[in-house]
Amino acid sequence: MVRWEERRGTAGGSGPAVLAPSASTMSPPKENVSLLFKLYCLTVMTLVAATYTVALRYTRTVETELYFSTTAVCITEVIKLFLSVGILAKETGSLARLITSLKENVFGSPTELLKLSVPSLVYALQNNMAFVALSNLDAAVYQVTYQLKIPCTALCTVLMLNRTLSKLQWFSVFMLCGGVTLVQWKPAQATKVQVEQNPWLGFGAIAVAVLCSGFAGVYFEKVLKSSDTSLWVRNIQLYLSGIVVTLVGVYMSDGAQVMEKGFFYGYTYYVWFVIFLASVGGIYTSVVVKYTDNIMKGFSAAAAIVLSTVASVILFGLKITVTFSLGALLVCISIYLHGLPRQDTTKIQTSETKSSKERLATV
Repeated sequence: MVRWEERRGTAGGSGPAVLAPSASTMSPPKENVSLLFKLYCLTVMTLVAATYTVALRYTRTVETELYFSTTAVCITEVIKLFLSVGILAKETGSLARLITSLKENVFGSPTELLKLSVPSLVYALQNNMAFVALSNLDAAVYQVTYQLKIPCTALCTVLMLNRTLSKLQWFSVFMLCGGVTLVQWKPAQATKVQVEQNPWLGFGAIAVAVLCSGFAGVYFEKVLKSSDTSLWVRNIQLYLSGIVVTLVGVYMSDGAQVMEKGFFYGYTYYVWFVIFLASVGGIYTSVVVKYTDNIMKGFSAAAAIVLSTVASVILFGLKITVTFSLGALLVCISIYLHGLPRQDTTKIQTSETKSSKERLATV
């Protein structure tokens, strides 16, 4: 049985996840590909992660006519839906089989759509929180702090999927939390950003986003493992629910202003570029990630932090502090340690001999 893992288009994690087979547990074994191709995959993942965060930060602090973030999240869902339908069409092989699959698994399964509305709602909240966070925090600070999604996901995995973590993984979790604490102790300031910012609001938004990321990712994994339904069918169900949820969010949050100024108010080429990265990044990563391993993914996340920091210094005049540097280093090390080979988790354990509290206490 294949173990599926949450894959995001960016290390920043914005946008609903696309699940892909775990590089360490696929069967048959991973294809033997060249080191050059692996480096290509690593480079693309790193550039997407760093570029998305910096570009989104740019659109929220430099643009004169600020667009509605809720509409951007909604459009991202629509694009991902069309991309998933296209990939499912290629997977089924013909238009007739595609229509049959959609009728049976999507439109003919309202219960499954309702089930997927839970992560859709949580992901919608997470995506909007990313916009709030990057409106109030520098891209580099955001990139480091958002890695709190790792311990949050670890806890949700233990509590929801009855798994255990190694002592090294728990050590890396606490190290990561310590690194984030150092980064937030005296946040680095961007001297070229003129808009009013609230660092505490930004950090609060990240806190909500990482909680959403951990819960929704593990919930989606559990749903995916509960049946043999195609990955892309599940993604279509997720995005259909997501479109409805995000449209409601647009109406509730910015309804009056959207009616007055228009759905695409404030959109520029940079905004469309951000939407493109959020939409295509996750789909692309889910396809190529099987050729990499956890260690390479760790290096990718660490490199994205470094690139985001360099870009923030150049574009936003970020002033690097000692605490930020030390905290970022601890986060990069913890990501590497957390991705080291671990126990097989190809199946959700059903044993109830230990409660969740006992599993946490015995680590």
